[in-house]
Amino acid sequence: MPNPRSRQICLQATPYYHCVSRCVRRAFLCGKDKFSNKSFEHRREWVERRLLFLSEIFCIDICAYAVMTNHCHLVLHVDKNKAEALSDTEVIHRWHRVCKGTLITQQFIEAGHISESLVATLNATITTYRNRLFDISWFMRLLNEPIARMANAEDNCTGRFWEGRFMSQALLDEPALAACMTYVDLNPLRAGIAQTPETSMYTSIRRRVSSALKGRQPEKLMKFVGDAKENMPSGLPFKFEDYLNLLDLTSRVIKDKNCGYIDSNAPNILARLNISSQSWLSLTTRFEFHFRGPAGHKVSLTHLCEIQNRERRINMGSSKKFFI
Repeated sequence: MPNPRSRQICLQATPYYHCVSRCVRRAFLCGKDKFSNKSFEHRREWVERRLLFLSEIFCIDICAYAVMTNHCHLVLHVDKNKAEALSDTEVIHRWHRVCKGTLITQQFIEAGHISESLVATLNATITTYRNRLFDISWFMRLLNEPIARMANAEDNCTGRFWEGRFMSQALLDEPALAACMTYVDLNPLRAGIAQTPETSMYTSIRRRVSSALKGRQPEKLMKFVGDAKENMPSGLPFKFEDYLNLLDLTSRVIKDKNCGYIDSNAPNILARLNISSQSWLSLTTRFEFHFRGPAGHKVSLTHLCEIQNRERRINMGSSKKFFI
């Protein structure tokens, strides 16, 4: 039986999550259907455009993404503090960009005030909207629903397009985050639909490399800030150069069908995260196989179980195997 969403998402333990949505029936998100010989490649742009649009509204940062043939991978960062710092008016404005809101919220925005008798209702609605702005379930719902409607209209059919539940996986520490981001960024390469990471269409790594060539980081993706312990601003706790080198070395090993050995020239990030080269390759090519649920060091997993009052230490075997 699937774990309830409240068990899969625990902001006390981590703000980072790996989410996957998959198509049902013989539905193609994009790519070419060999049965009908019809191409659905244009749907990649639908997903990417919607995803980047939602990043402007929600207090949820996009760390990595890859739009595949019949599924989509995301690595997300939930910024609850940002949502709580928004003014009431900003909360309503953001929510109205994706939903109509209520008559009361519409009246408040148009007139700038509301009658005294409706203030309590308005405040309750704003609290609901504020909570939704850092809710991964609402983020995924507002990402998937428009895509499903557009795909069904194009296919001239009704019914489900996505599986009923998206997969959500907690990334409890830096090693798990780095491994999962690499796993997502190299998905097209492993699937044989791209020759190099930077030529993978509709992926975060392509967008990051394109921006890096212009001397900046992409606006709508979470930025790399280096070691977060060194009084750095909020962002991914690695240097982009280290991550790019790590991604390149990993992709070369996969591309050459090597046994998984990475020589002594591996970037410093591997040594800092304390992961062996063999373990790294296995993690970044079969991340979902090794971790069916929260991923991280045994200390991080134990902390999560204590927060959620779990007696069973989930994924402890994989944690001891891969995270030294």
